[in-house]
Amino acid sequence: MNITDILAILISLAALFSYINYRFIKLPASIGLLLIALLVSLFIIGINTIGLGIDDSVYHFLEQIDFNQALMQGMLSALLFAGALHIHLDQLTEQKWVVAILASLGVITSTFLVGYASYGVFNLLSLEIPLIYCLLFGALISPTDPIAVIGILKTAGVPKSLETKIAGESLFNDGIAVVVFLSLLGIANVGGHHEAENITASSVAILFLQEAIGGAIFGFVIGFIAYQMLVSIDNYQVEVLITLALVLGGYSLASAIHVSGPIAIVIAGLLIGNSGRKFAMSAKTRLHLDNFWELIDAVLNAILFVLIGLEILVLTLNSQYLWAGLIMIPIVLFARLTSVGIPISLMKIKKSFTPGVIRILTWGGLRGGISIALVLSLPEDSTREILLVVTYIVVIFSILVQGLTVNRLIKM
Repeated sequence: MNITDILAILISLAALFSYINYRFIKLPASIGLLLIALLVSLFIIGINTIGLGIDDSVYHFLEQIDFNQALMQGMLSALLFAGALHIHLDQLTEQKWVVAILASLGVITSTFLVGYASYGVFNLLSLEIPLIYCLLFGALISPTDPIAVIGILKTAGVPKSLETKIAGESLFNDGIAVVVFLSLLGIANVGGHHEAENITASSVAILFLQEAIGGAIFGFVIGFIAYQMLVSIDNYQVEVLITLALVLGGYSLASAIHVSGPIAIVIAGLLIGNSGRKFAMSAKTRLHLDNFWELIDAVLNAILFVLIGLEILVLTLNSQYLWAGLIMIPIVLFARLTSVGIPISLMKIKKSFTPGVIRILTWGGLRGGISIALVLSLPEDSTREILLVVTYIVVIFSILVQGLTVNRLIKM
């Protein structure tokens, strides 16, 4: 099966599930698509369980899709850019310290809290997983997914300052989490990364600075180049094409020079969405640009959440793995509460916050496809299978349960 056939099937499923959700179920798009895909997958598993069987082509189809490559090297750049395009820079600047602390120290704190707690849980369940892999799990499950979060925020009706905190953090913390994940992966000496004996505290710090700070600088440079090109012309077809080249070409180049692609694209998106929108585009260009990226965002989101729902078909499920996943749900939430609550409580001394901000940031910090993509980047073995199942359970709970109830929490 070639890439055209795979895309045709995924887009057809996304269109069908979107119709069913919009016509009958009427849930938020991302949640509805995930739920339908998950129910279809469970139905297929049920048929196999009672011995009726199903064509192996379903499993063969899913095994041909590299979820990690599809998201991290395909869809992520466009989804991040579409999200950053509508963040107001002046509002983000007002919340810069909150966003910066939550996206950096918050992720690192959560990584170690989840990592050490999961090490204890896995040992309790007789699942022998090395501590470094538990820390890798902490790194991949700690970031809030901008794709899931921004999709929910569109219908949540939160105060603007709180929306900026949540969206800003989710756009930046996945880039930070990827850097932390890669650093730990190098220490683990797996996946073809740095040799273990060459990993020191200073080398990890240098890698972090290179990826994170380098990604921010690179994103500003490519964003500024695109901005200058937009200023010099007035043709919406060419201008939309420039932004598309910025996203796809910029992300690929960032990966090639070993800086953070996600952070680079977020910075570029903020520049184009603010200065570019004000000074480099006509009203006609702004309209077409917004419509184009809104459509790209909707289509890729649909495909992504269908993929997440179908992914259960290729998981190795047993009672130990399921118990581990269920136990990790409250642990991940507690780590989120701690990593958000402590810094926000300290900042409350000098800064006012929206009532209930800690609860909303904790419950509204949804996990999504990035966590699944990162765990799939680990070498294929029994340890990855365990972590994949646990990650999947946490992600499904996050999107379906937290995603469906966060609006109610906000109203309360």
